[in-house]
Amino acid sequence: MSEDPHWPRASEWLAGSHAPHPRRRLAVLGVPLHLGSISPSRADLAPAAIREALGRYSTWDGETRGDIEVVAAEDHGDLPLADVAPDDALDSVVAAMQGLDAHALVLLGGDNSVTRPGVHGLGVPLDRLGLLTLDAHFDLRETDGGMRNGNPVRALLEDGLPGENVVQIGIQPFANSPMHAEVAQEAGITFVLAGEVRSRGIGAVLTEALEHLDARADSIYLDVDVDVLDRGFAPATPGSRPGGLAPWEIRRAARLAGRHPKVRAVDLVEIDPTVDVADVTTLAAAATLLAFAAGLAARS
Repeated sequence: MSEDPHWPRASEWLAGSHAPHPRRRLAVLGVPLHLGSISPSRADLAPAAIREALGRYSTWDGETRGDIEVVAAEDHGDLPLADVAPDDALDSVVAAMQGLDAHALVLLGGDNSVTRPGVHGLGVPLDRLGLLTLDAHFDLRETDGGMRNGNPVRALLEDGLPGENVVQIGIQPFANSPMHAEVAQEAGITFVLAGEVRSRGIGAVLTEALEHLDARADSIYLDVDVDVLDRGFAPATPGSRPGGLAPWEIRRAARLAGRHPKVRAVDLVEIDPTVDVADVTTLAAAATLLAFAAGLAARS
């Protein structure tokens, strides 16, 4: 790549380059869980692919007119979990997260089984925690066969997370079962279909979701399953379908979440770099990370 001293790369920011007196601290941790995925993939390779994609972005955000170099990022590498089943990873992820000192944390998955240990890693009683998901699916499959990428929300409900503390945005038609929709309704989960996001606008939907969770929770966890994107923007996510959201919509959502003082962690999950096309999926995920950091930079 060509080098320009006046074009700071986001990859250098993640490696530790930041303003002399940063306003906020952001920790980044790779959690490459992928064993037992409903659609087998090499999601364990995604943390490295997202980091590499950051080299194609700068640190200046035109939307906020701000530079994320006012946020001190610290990359803690990847946990050695690529060959560990999700059932056996909970304690390792929780311990790693609780050892980090930052205003917010980004977990780079891995598949969606990352979300359950990520939520527990915040160390907040579940009745005082809010879960916001950007996902095409409910992730409410049964847990009898153990933890998988299709059941983290179901597992968290069984752990004691109140359904009223869960908001799911981007749910796709013909991508979920009637039983899972019934479970969501009976639990009191708020969910917004992808079509409603398009008609109302992601800004209005996200703002309403954050207000709903703010009233119920002391801390909020954001799960970004990249299959919420339209298949044309996310060919490397096994669960993506035509009709999903656009990259600019999840970037907008990430900025708004980053600005909110109760949002303490976000995960980016479900990317298999080996089947990506022109790096479009990993680039979308990297931009979402940067948008969250831009929101954090503007947090009051």
